[in-house]
Amino acid sequence: MEQVLKHNRRAWARHVTGRTALGLALISSSFLLHAAGAPDSFLTALPVPAGFFVLLFLILRTRHGRRLAACERVLRTYSLEYRTRVDKKSEQWRLLGSVFTVKVSTRGQHGAPLMRAVNASTVRRWPKGAEERGAWVAGDFPFGGVLIVPGTGDMLFMQPSDWHKFADERERADALRIERAQQAGLTHLVEKEPNMTYAY
Repeated sequence: MEQVLKHNRRAWARHVTGRTALGLALISSSFLLHAAGAPDSFLTALPVPAGFFVLLFLILRTRHGRRLAACERVLRTYSLEYRTRVDKKSEQWRLLGSVFTVKVSTRGQHGAPLMRAVNASTVRRWPKGAEERGAWVAGDFPFGGVLIVPGTGDMLFMQPSDWHKFADERERADALRIERAQQAGLTHLVEKEPNMTYAY
């Protein structure tokens, strides 16, 4: 568990560092061109707003994205269980990252809920091998949980795709389930998409 968390923290740090460097490079390039004697024009000024947009989106994603901390709380509250089947149903490009709609179940069993899954490290790609290898899962599906891909260490934070659909089931849960969900921070929607649809 500690290795998985460390792996995803490093991936998150690389993403933030890379986007910060890109944004600052775009902004500074315009000033460097001006200092080098390049004539002022639309093209030489264009990198400045582009760099500010990169940094703005990065700030929004890091401010609103609380997946690493949420995943750690879940992993310290629930035990990991192996599920043999992971089906990716759809993928959406959102501000806080790519949102995958997934169904995680054991082969031969039916009725698993559709879950909204986002990569804990803010990487947008679908984890390689997730649908072939199955996954380790911790949590309580009506409240949410964590999915870990064997071999790669990729980690996704999950909550029901339709949060309100499972409201009755959460309310009917016994005291122990509710207490554990509270400890894991899963009694409410952890992430709410800001009112912006697409991101860099």
